[in-house]
Amino acid sequence: MESPEYVQTSLAAAITLGLAGGRFRRDARLTGLNLLLTYGDGCLGRCSYCGLSSGRELTAADRRTFIRVRWPTYRLDEIIARTRASLDGRSANGRLERACVSMITHRRAFDDLNTVVARLHQELDLPISALIAPTLLADPEAQLAETRAAGADMAGIAVDAATPALFNRHRRDRVGGPHRWDHYWRAVEGAVAVFGRYQVGVHLIVGLGETERELIGTIQRAHDLGAHTHLFSFFPEAGTGVGDWPQPGYGQYRRVQLARYIINHERGRVEAMRFNEAGQVANFGLDTEEIVADGSAFMTSGCPGRAGPPSRAACNRPFGNERPSRPIRNYPFPPGVEDIALIRFQLREGLGPEHRPAVLEGPG
Repeated sequence: MESPEYVQTSLAAAITLGLAGGRFRRDARLTGLNLLLTYGDGCLGRCSYCGLSSGRELTAADRRTFIRVRWPTYRLDEIIARTRASLDGRSANGRLERACVSMITHRRAFDDLNTVVARLHQELDLPISALIAPTLLADPEAQLAETRAAGADMAGIAVDAATPALFNRHRRDRVGGPHRWDHYWRAVEGAVAVFGRYQVGVHLIVGLGETERELIGTIQRAHDLGAHTHLFSFFPEAGTGVGDWPQPGYGQYRRVQLARYIINHERGRVEAMRFNEAGQVANFGLDTEEIVADGSAFMTSGCPGRAGPPSRAACNRPFGNERPSRPIRNYPFPPGVEDIALIRFQLREGLGPEHRPAVLEGPG
């Protein structure tokens, strides 16, 4: 069962399409269809944190997961038919707003990506994103032009780590992986040249050992190159090299979320923010009251749909960063009044008393 005839999809998408049983906490609805190419010999990347890593060691009791949950495999024909029912209003679980096709590091993945994108483009009335594996692209700009011609209107690139040292630690030297930091950023530049400014998303993971200052600096770098950033919270996958690591604290994650929103919406820059000796945000350089009260900064960041405000991601990945029993990290819906109150508290978590009052206030 290999691509392009077969694809994996998230458990959330399987539930939404009626392929699996289950329901979402708080009546959340998935609006982005995530598809993942799949092959018998798997992904050649060896990223320390990834459930798809070829170096992952699983016991009989473990389940093979990716981003916390199972990604079951289905025929692409069946995915398309059920997605069409969603678009026609014949699905009880709502209407999907975007599809995303993700490569893995496999020799066939680029050609198969374009095949799947072309089929979705021809058969479904949905905007399509392509999540690229840059290691497979010798000439990113020329090759991504093929993906755009196949029907994708946006591209994503999972840089993941915030610094060259952490990239090498988790994706190259320390794990024997094939990926190169400089080539990933070359691919970001090539994607912007092909798809246009802010039609490209850079994925970053909070909690791989970086400081808030380092990650926010990388968010600024991506924005200045013409790419928005999409945040994920590290989640330990059993059998990986960091399977016993803790998730980042809520304070760390909330402060990076807020900084990302400020930068991507051009309300401020990293240079105007102040950081303490631990590299934590002590002041965002502006009064954040209005932004926090709105709540959009703490919703899932991802590619938008055809309709709706650009600040709302169609790729909303309900509960993809945490177990449903835990507080939400990426809200798949607008946070309510009680959510905002919790977020205000979380934004100050982990800061010393001298910084807690200042973190939500303007410069002074």
